[in-house]
Amino acid sequence: MTAHSLPSARRHPPPLLLLALGLVLLAATAIAALAIGRAMLSPGEVIAVLARSLRGDGDVPLASRTIVMGVRLPRVAAAAMIGAALAVSGAAYQGLFRNPMVSPDILGASTGASFGAALALLVSASRPGVQAAAFVGGVVAVLLTYASARSIGRGTNQVLLLVLCGMIVSALFQAFVSAVKYTADPDSKLPEITYWLMGSIAKATWSNLALYAVPFVVGLIPIIALRWRLNTLAFGEEEAESLGVNVAALRVTCIACATLLTASSVAISGVIGWVGLIMPHLVRFIAGPDNRIVVPLSIILGGAFLMLVDTVCRTVTPSEIPLGILTSVIGAPLFFIILLRSQRGARS
Repeated sequence: MTAHSLPSARRHPPPLLLLALGLVLLAATAIAALAIGRAMLSPGEVIAVLARSLRGDGDVPLASRTIVMGVRLPRVAAAAMIGAALAVSGAAYQGLFRNPMVSPDILGASTGASFGAALALLVSASRPGVQAAAFVGGVVAVLLTYASARSIGRGTNQVLLLVLCGMIVSALFQAFVSAVKYTADPDSKLPEITYWLMGSIAKATWSNLALYAVPFVVGLIPIIALRWRLNTLAFGEEEAESLGVNVAALRVTCIACATLLTASSVAISGVIGWVGLIMPHLVRFIAGPDNRIVVPLSIILGGAFLMLVDTVCRTVTPSEIPLGILTSVIGAPLFFIILLRSQRGARS
């Protein structure tokens, strides 16, 4: 049993209170993200535009409606969905592998998607073509990881084999990405590939979100439904089997859903690191190790976190900062602080 699955000695707030506070934080962050920008709006103006637009009321200033509904809302919605997807994928993987150091790209989904997108950009594919190539690349990488682990050994430690094969596949696809960048035109294609790999949702549209909503919902619902079964894995696979849990089916389902969420997120936004690693850690520090609360709260805080980071990215400097840069700048020290406080709490 790993450290993050042990019963916590700290007392945590009631789960319903945490979920309620998380939803309030999510709503407040969304309103702030819609209000902040080159053209500043008050929270009251944002709420009025949203309320009147939902009612179909045409009595809304055109400028405010265009800014909120046409420009900022698709981007804020994309940030919330992608942050939620990456965070819940990290929570699912960490519970499945019983390892708090696991992130959504552990099986190669991110690097596979990066290769698919880089290859599509190299051949001047359209934006939907790039997104489709990224999604296929992520899925292929995870399938290759899973097939490799299954072919190496049956009946052995499948969790360890999956992680090791994921490292191999990730390294392989990262080499493919480097090869694509090496052959790309340094004046046109290389900057485009490099910028995509750093992550951005600047070009998020309602049509993109409509397509993204399908894998988002399909991947999210099973993880939410099976979150209590992840708790049984804390005692080991044999104990979980004795409790009536089909561990093999649970593993395949969680991997498939997390892959679907991660690959589709990378296809929309590029590579955004740290969200799937630090958000589940932050949630466990606040709420404890119970996956029944860790999974839904990771969804809420992951969405709020990426909305906040994206707002900073597009407002703090005249030229937009890529999302992946800022999530790393914020995520690394935040992760250190969480680990430090967790260890101090364990010793006290």
